[in-house]
Amino acid sequence: LEMGNWRSGSAALLFWALFALRTVEPQNVSAPNIIIMIMDDMGWGDLGVFGQPSKETPNLDMMASQGMLFPDFYTANPLCSPSRAALLTGRLPIRNGFYTTNAHARNAYTPQEIVGGISKEEILLPEILKKRGYVSKIVGKWHLGHREQYLPLERGFDQWFGSPNCHFGPYNTSYRPNIPVYNNSEMIGRYYEEFEIDERTGESNLTQIYLQEGLDFIFQQTLARQPFFLYWAPDATHAPVYASKHFLGKSQRGRYGDAVMELDYSVGQILAWLVTLGIDKNTFVFFTSDNGAALMSGPKQSGSNGPFLCGKETTFEGGMREPAIAWWPGHIPAGTVSYQLGSVMDLFTTSLTLAGLAAPFDRVIDGLDLTPSLFNNSMTDRPIFYYRGNQMMAVRVGPYKAHYWTWSNSWEEFNKGINFCPGQEVTGVTTHTQQEHTMQPLIIHLGRDPGEKYPIRYGVLSKEYQTVLSRVTLIVEEHQKTLVPGQPQLNMCDLAVMNWAPPGCERLGKCLKPPQSQPWKCDWPH
Repeated sequence: LEMGNWRSGSAALLFWALFALRTVEPQNVSAPNIIIMIMDDMGWGDLGVFGQPSKETPNLDMMASQGMLFPDFYTANPLCSPSRAALLTGRLPIRNGFYTTNAHARNAYTPQEIVGGISKEEILLPEILKKRGYVSKIVGKWHLGHREQYLPLERGFDQWFGSPNCHFGPYNTSYRPNIPVYNNSEMIGRYYEEFEIDERTGESNLTQIYLQEGLDFIFQQTLARQPFFLYWAPDATHAPVYASKHFLGKSQRGRYGDAVMELDYSVGQILAWLVTLGIDKNTFVFFTSDNGAALMSGPKQSGSNGPFLCGKETTFEGGMREPAIAWWPGHIPAGTVSYQLGSVMDLFTTSLTLAGLAAPFDRVIDGLDLTPSLFNNSMTDRPIFYYRGNQMMAVRVGPYKAHYWTWSNSWEEFNKGINFCPGQEVTGVTTHTQQEHTMQPLIIHLGRDPGEKYPIRYGVLSKEYQTVLSRVTLIVEEHQKTLVPGQPQLNMCDLAVMNWAPPGCERLGKCLKPPQSQPWKCDWPH
């Protein structure tokens, strides 16, 4: 399998696109196409429009100038798997089961040895979109369970090109298999084998492959005159970061900046393709990230969270505030900024509204319909809850954030060199033991103090503190009173369930023999 095969034919594709589209009738404009672009570990401060001086994102900056920017947009969890589960279900991970109860306030995700995955009780966005005739494709990283019953084509997606896990590796296949890459329901190779990532240089064509897969799908659905949902989830900015040869060495921020430049280029290509095909005015596009930049990976392997505190894995602003841009020419006013508090879970509800569909009524949906903000720039008062595992750590109400628990990571992990807040230690805030503040939450005014360095003084003499506390307390009590946690899916691990013999391995001669099953409770140190 040659990686270059996916890159060839672009000029021919453009020619046939322009020829074929002369005879294509417009599709039903009442059901717009939906594209959600979810980046991996990209930080709020990585975009030029948010102040990044290295000029790596001209296409994203232009997307913002043509659409709507959301400076106050959040993930539902500071780690990849739970945030993606929240996006596709419209529900907090504590509700949809993407958390662990093995230890208090621990981040959990879906490594190869995880036994669980997205619960069959959850209803995913593409499953509902089918009711309106949408064809759905995921390109890139899935991360909601790698065992066969959890894969995308079992959960509403019609097509898939990508991987169930992150591109960690390479591995000695006697103790851990390399991660498979799938085309629909069968693997077609593995990372570091058929799909190369050069450990030394960081060179890989994966982003170009993912770009071409997205462009081809858009073209096919345009010809078929069917509404489509494209979930475009490249992972080049997750360590170990990678970029193709054309982009390596081009940025001012090393390999990470190179990866950002290539992703920005890819976004520009997708938007331009929509214009070329004449479907830009019937396609809603939203760009965001799954969690904050992974500062613990070091400056050459991670991005910027701008003025915000800490990064990935934490419930400080740097871990959960995300870059976010909405684009829909002719519908979303160009060059606008919305200060609506938004969440990745809102993409579930908003997409259903745009498709003329209702969210499931038999469960709590945490996602808000953002269409009033998108079309009228109106504001809806809503809280943002910051969860780490099974614990609500903080809540934001208006400009105020109340920390009920603080924790960066343990002294044990910190002393191993794992630092979630490099150069940003704030006494009493970035604690290395889990500190409870339930009786007197640390309250921050994020407008005055985006870096969360100066909690408002509490006490009977602080009218501001007491006023905010009264309001926040009511919201938290209501949330906790109605919360029914889902069955935790991320508690059990087993080496026997790793990607030893994925579907399709027989045809390729790539099946590996699994070890004997010996399940254990996963250890989640963070």
